[in-house]
Amino acid sequence: MIKDNTITEKLDRADDLLKQGKFIDAIACLRELYEIHPDDESVLLRLAWAYWDSGDKQRSVEHWEILLDRELQRKVFTGFAYDELVRIYKQERQIENLVAICEKAARVQPEDIGLLQELGTAYLLSGQNEKSCDAFRKLTSMEADNPVFYCLLGEALLAAGKNQEFENAFRQAGIVDPEEADRYLFQAANLCMKKGLFSEAKTLLINCLELSPSNSLYYCSLGDILVVTNEVPDAFAQYERACEYNPSHTAAYFNRLGVSLMKAEYFDNAVKAFESALSFDASTPCRQSLEEARHASGRSKKTSR
Repeated sequence: MIKDNTITEKLDRADDLLKQGKFIDAIACLRELYEIHPDDESVLLRLAWAYWDSGDKQRSVEHWEILLDRELQRKVFTGFAYDELVRIYKQERQIENLVAICEKAARVQPEDIGLLQELGTAYLLSGQNEKSCDAFRKLTSMEADNPVFYCLLGEALLAAGKNQEFENAFRQAGIVDPEEADRYLFQAANLCMKKGLFSEAKTLLINCLELSPSNSLYYCSLGDILVVTNEVPDAFAQYERACEYNPSHTAAYFNRLGVSLMKAEYFDNAVKAFESALSFDASTPCRQSLEEARHASGRSKKTSR
């Protein structure tokens, strides 16, 4: 840390300039200090922020990378510059750079759980699914009692097209943490929905209900899948079960069903759902949706309930 009072005054002046938004002047002041004290990280840190705030993202990143290299040389890894670079690369969608710094950090600190988790996530974002699976498998071997790591592994396995292993990973999370087993299966079901794996999602949701038969959310989600798979009467039945378990939310559930039916272009059925919502609670914010459904119902070629 710089001790010289004159230098401290210049740092204070640079801080004042930054607060005033005078980035060019602040950067000039900090560059002067950096040339005199290149090892002082407080100057480097201010330069990184000053360049970023001035709009010069490239120069900012260069200074964050200098700080990261210094962090990686220490026995105790603080990770401040690393965290900032991870945030920047994700924000700017610079996935290749994200992978590169995650690999660099993981090489230096191979037993660091957080770095390995970030590396696995970076691989997943970059589409390197097999490498992501490897990273998360290592995490599950390092902390076999952490259900989160099995869920991360499961997501990577699904991305890699290993559907059975994907499901097994989420079920393993439930074995590790049985009180939350249904929640992990629900997470898996949502991932299947996003992938268009509706049959698999349906099976997982049925398993959720076997574990937690009074959870209205699971009935609603199952109903949404049944809408997508053209099983509209069964979808209504599932939503009615949700209402039985949580009657105070009846209007909200039928409004949700109406939205799902609209997306699937079951407009006549959407009319029924929105009308059911309003009949339970006239203040339900779905009157406009109801009018849209009524207007579109004549164009629907799908079979009504």
